[in-house]
Amino acid sequence: MTPEELSAAISACLKAAVEAGDLSVDLPSEVRVERPKNREHGDWATNIALQLGKKAGMNPRAFAQLLSDRLAAIDGVKSVDIAGPGFLNITLDAGAAGELARTIVEAGPAYGTNEALAGHTINMEFVSANPTGPLHLAHTRWAALGDSIARVLRASGAQVTTEYYINDAGTQMNNFAASVLATIKGRPTPEGGYPGQYIADLGRSVLADRPEVADLDDDTALPIVRALAYEAQMADIKETLADFGVHFDVFFSESALHDGGAVEQAVDRLRGQGHVFDEDGAVWLRTTDFGDDKDRVLIRANGEPTYFASDAAYYLSKKDRGFPEKIYLLGADHHGYIGRLKAIAACAGDDMEENIQVLIGQMVSVNGARLSKRAGNIIELRDLLDWLGKDALRYSLGRSPADSAMSIDPELLRKNTNENPVFYVQYAHARTHAVARNAVSAGVDTSTFDAASLAHPTEGELLAALGQFPGVVAQSATFREPHRVARHLEVIAGTYHRWYDACRVAPLGDAAVEDVHRSRLWLNNATQQVLANGLDLLGVSAPERM
Repeated sequence: MTPEELSAAISACLKAAVEAGDLSVDLPSEVRVERPKNREHGDWATNIALQLGKKAGMNPRAFAQLLSDRLAAIDGVKSVDIAGPGFLNITLDAGAAGELARTIVEAGPAYGTNEALAGHTINMEFVSANPTGPLHLAHTRWAALGDSIARVLRASGAQVTTEYYINDAGTQMNNFAASVLATIKGRPTPEGGYPGQYIADLGRSVLADRPEVADLDDDTALPIVRALAYEAQMADIKETLADFGVHFDVFFSESALHDGGAVEQAVDRLRGQGHVFDEDGAVWLRTTDFGDDKDRVLIRANGEPTYFASDAAYYLSKKDRGFPEKIYLLGADHHGYIGRLKAIAACAGDDMEENIQVLIGQMVSVNGARLSKRAGNIIELRDLLDWLGKDALRYSLGRSPADSAMSIDPELLRKNTNENPVFYVQYAHARTHAVARNAVSAGVDTSTFDAASLAHPTEGELLAALGQFPGVVAQSATFREPHRVARHLEVIAGTYHRWYDACRVAPLGDAAVEDVHRSRLWLNNATQQVLANGLDLLGVSAPERM
């Protein structure tokens, strides 16, 4: 019996009690069950009697007793005990608990998926680095977190579109083009320009396509250089992201907003909403009405739109494209954007709490990392991939909350020991394959399954950890915290290793193959499936051999 099945069974008991007239209370849509801290208290626990007792006009213990009598009659429930002021501790019989192994194997990659966010349509924007240079260390964290959040959201039933906003308009793009042109012409980097070997590499790329650029005057050459260098730099960014296992559904161009008149249209729409005013020759959005620390300029007195105007047009674009919910994952230096982005949502007629969420990630450092040879002043994602590998990076970045600063220890990540979390989990997965191969060689198959034979204490612990996985995925999606998956995989790995030490899947020596061995192979394979599913949510591979 899975936690979801038990939750549904408790809900059914509550509904039956209400229909029978034993209770009069509004029932919740879902009953939460969790593992008791002390396993001697049972397999699962719920505090539903404490939640509903007073609402039903009953002492919580009396409410728990009424519910306990009904729960005890459910197939698979061995006993129900009432603890403290009204906690219900539920113990399953061995067969009901062990049946989970078969459920997982038969579900395969779908195990862990849930409907916690069914009906939600979400646009999730992350990374969105300026196309003026290679991706660096900070982008590495946002890429890993953003992609993993999108994966757990989808696993929990949400429709998610991942989006990269290309800041390809404004002064920085002009400086970028001027820097590339300068290296083509053999001139020093212009003031406010971009240094680095990658600029020279882009210059050579431009010349390979358009050799005549070197002989053109600057006014003629600059737009050509800008277009070709931009294209080459974006290709590098996309290739690096692909190597990191991160794929975007949409690459959205800021310049397209300006070229299509969307910025001007956004100002008109917001004016129609009653939030735009004119002052000192400029056009403003009254964001202080919605908690921002100051009102924001949309159009400067010289007629030029601000970056904030682009932000407003971009938000409205997401809304118009059919995304009720918008998630922004921004770096620590963008903390001030929370208020202004939420104010844009409110000015556009949206709910600041329901329709927009701004996640701020803290900085990450890598001990001993060297600055990029190409860029000179940054630590490149590409160099980190070459040095540490995708799996170590993705897992280490995914196992900490976004809002906590973190430091990566490369020496630890390169160790093949249990101290290294990614090795610990991947090795558990590889071990499940080794156990399965050895079992098959010994004549153990999955032709029969006796759930009740999985009665060893370590089997109960392993089944419990596996059973919690769908709930962990749902919580990770609800709270946008994929580190919960990583931490739970480590719990499963540790529980699996203890089970491996205590229980044999293949019989010893010439001993006969029994149903318990076949049933344990099911449990082994169930663990293998959950570890693989969890690693996939983090964008990490699940090796069969290590």
